[in-house]
Amino acid sequence: MLALATLIVFGGLGILIIPYVRKVDLTEFFSGAEKYWLQVTIGIIFGVITAKAGWQIVELPMLQKTKTFFSGLIRPLNLDTTQIIFISVCAGVGEELFFRGAIQPMLGVWMTAILFVLLHGYLNPFNMSLTMYGIYMVLVIGVLGLMTEHFGILTAIVAHTLIDIILLRELSLAQVSDENINDKKNT
Repeated sequence: MLALATLIVFGGLGILIIPYVRKVDLTEFFSGAEKYWLQVTIGIIFGVITAKAGWQIVELPMLQKTKTFFSGLIRPLNLDTTQIIFISVCAGVGEELFFRGAIQPMLGVWMTAILFVLLHGYLNPFNMSLTMYGIYMVLVIGVLGLMTEHFGILTAIVAHTLIDIILLRELSLAQVSDENINDKKNT
């Protein structure tokens, strides 16, 4: 339900705001600067590479507690592939329309990226290892913003969706001890 709400609320707000802040109609905005097939191809390549790199960061020993925490949130949901794809598409479409489409023209690429990552909780002054991952995500999200401006919103939507699919799948399958999960829940 939260995924669907993300799509409807964020996506809906984005669609309402985009024509005013970008000074273009929605058809022109969705067309982008490049052909659809190029936007999709770039989105796939960027999404897969950055998700795999992000997972390598999460696998670092210094992020073990963070991995355990997030895996402890995701694994009990017993998400199947269809659910992971649904959640990821809702977030990819809804969040990109709102943040890259509507907010980015007002705040700029990098301030929007920082805001996005802050709202996801990855920049935390009390958890420096998580913040290191957050800095990586600011860079990734900033590039999504640049790709939106240079190629089109479809590039960012595809990349975001694939990043979420890959990371949700990895967290669902992560091998962490139940003892670590229980310790994390009790702290």
